[in-house]
Amino acid sequence: LSVPPEIPKEDGRPKWDNKFQYILSCIGFAVGLGNVWRFPYLCQIHGGGAFLIPYFIALLFEGIPLLHLELALGQCLRKGSIGAWNAISPYLGGVGVGSWMVSVLVSLYYNTVLTWVMWYFINSFQEPLPWSVCPLNENRTGLNEECYESTTVNYFWYRKTLNITPDVTESGTLQWWLILCLAACWAIVYLCTIRGIETTGKAIYVTAIFPYLVLTIFLIHGLTLPGATDGLAYLFTPNLNTLKNPRVWLDAATQIFFSLSLAFGGLIAFSSYNPQKNDCEKDAVTVAIVNSVTSLYASIPVFSVLGFKATTGYWDCLERNIISIINEFDLPEESIMRQNYTAWISFLNSSYPEKIAGLKLKSCDLQEFLDQSVSGTGLAFIIFTQAIILMPGSQAWAILFFIMLFSLGLSSMFGNIEGVFTPLLELPMISKSIPKELLSGIICLICFLIALCFTLGSGSYWIDIFDSYAGSLPLLVIAFFEVIGVAYVYKIKRFSKDVKWMTGRKPNLYWQITWRFISPLLLLIVFVAFVTLQIQKPSSYAAWNPKHEGFPMKEEKVYPPWVLAICVLLAVLPCVFVPLVALFHLIKRMCRNKDPSFVPPAVFSCQGANS
Repeated sequence: LSVPPEIPKEDGRPKWDNKFQYILSCIGFAVGLGNVWRFPYLCQIHGGGAFLIPYFIALLFEGIPLLHLELALGQCLRKGSIGAWNAISPYLGGVGVGSWMVSVLVSLYYNTVLTWVMWYFINSFQEPLPWSVCPLNENRTGLNEECYESTTVNYFWYRKTLNITPDVTESGTLQWWLILCLAACWAIVYLCTIRGIETTGKAIYVTAIFPYLVLTIFLIHGLTLPGATDGLAYLFTPNLNTLKNPRVWLDAATQIFFSLSLAFGGLIAFSSYNPQKNDCEKDAVTVAIVNSVTSLYASIPVFSVLGFKATTGYWDCLERNIISIINEFDLPEESIMRQNYTAWISFLNSSYPEKIAGLKLKSCDLQEFLDQSVSGTGLAFIIFTQAIILMPGSQAWAILFFIMLFSLGLSSMFGNIEGVFTPLLELPMISKSIPKELLSGIICLICFLIALCFTLGSGSYWIDIFDSYAGSLPLLVIAFFEVIGVAYVYKIKRFSKDVKWMTGRKPNLYWQITWRFISPLLLLIVFVAFVTLQIQKPSSYAAWNPKHEGFPMKEEKVYPPWVLAICVLLAVLPCVFVPLVALFHLIKRMCRNKDPSFVPPAVFSCQGANS
């Protein structure tokens, strides 16, 4: 009648309501803000359609194999990242701790980006949109100088939203509007993750599906805008010469890696709530393909709008030149139009070259307007907001755009919090009597209090630092040890048996070769190239300083030594757990080996049999 202790534990673990809910959660975690504001930018600067070649090669040999490995691992061991790696080998426990640490650090700043999105969403209900007009100066005798010298969208972003300081060392004050939005964002995350997957599983139906609906609306509207075809032609026209540049291949590999949210521990946590008999191979391929197709799909409305913005800017440039020419030569109105502008310029240049030179006409080139590439917050809060002002019914488009960004970010936050929450639940030191609601509340409250530093005037500089150092390099290191741990510590032969037991078929030659050789080698090459580029790149940042001579251009400043030390700490902190935990267990084992009664633990296998 005695029951093995594992059975109640298995039964007590929460489960997904259905397979669709699980797949949606994985897609929601993988598909984030980077699909909208990073992928189109990389396509634009790296030869348009040509960038898809290294992108899909990286997906095939790095993205999909690592995704399958993480999903199979979580499903097989039914534990979060820390528990899963400890079960494979105590020496690999640091891999789980490292990925947990990255999830914590990324959650801190990622939710602050959602804070900015919420602030813009709230302001989208104003008429006219607050980033479409410059306010008056203090004396009310003219326009605000900072706004007049830059642009309305720049002023609203840097002054009214961030209230940014001119230097990373000047903290500035806490911005009360950002604190309120940050509190609201963490409250939403808490309510959605209050009982782990039992609540996120319900919320994901809205947060994962809604962005596709908005993207489709933007796509239909975007294609009707003037200049949309120019934007799309610019995006997808392949320039194969760019493939000679190693930077293109590095960007493709890192984009695939970060886009699929690998090495965060969130995917291991999500798949740990699956039944063990489930086709994780099919799941991995499905999530990876949907993620990449979403990036391509999002690029179309983004570049339709950017094409429209470039065309509008080009037309404005022509209009200003036309007015100058008509006034100078006293020509009848509408004698010069956009359609015959080139012919008129040629005629006037040959007939009155001195007069034309004296006008100092601006050089209007559509290609130059299309070349204004920008990614990240610059795309969302400056370029896109500027384009929205030009659209008829701009209020409605602003509301839709920021709801979409919020949904994309929120579903990614679910995965980040799950990567923090699940391993903590499994720690022996945390009592099982503590309610999930309380633990989830404590996590969200601590994160909110730490993230208050990002609402300071210098907060956006620190978010860039966290994004560049905590959310990049450590993930490459963790993923490398993940694949090495499975292939050479746990052994591919044993892992293949586990996968066969779960899916009903043995992993084919493609999986065997990628796990053993190609993926670890690719990760090593990407890591070395990434570190080399970081070292070569000057440790500087672009500061918004209205007193700078070249304003509204940003001022390039060098990080002071203490900030550089924090940068290094953020990059090293998650990685250092890998050797530290291994060393701790090695010393512990050496001490225990002296004890004759010590029996080494058996190797874990998800089939329940020790091998």
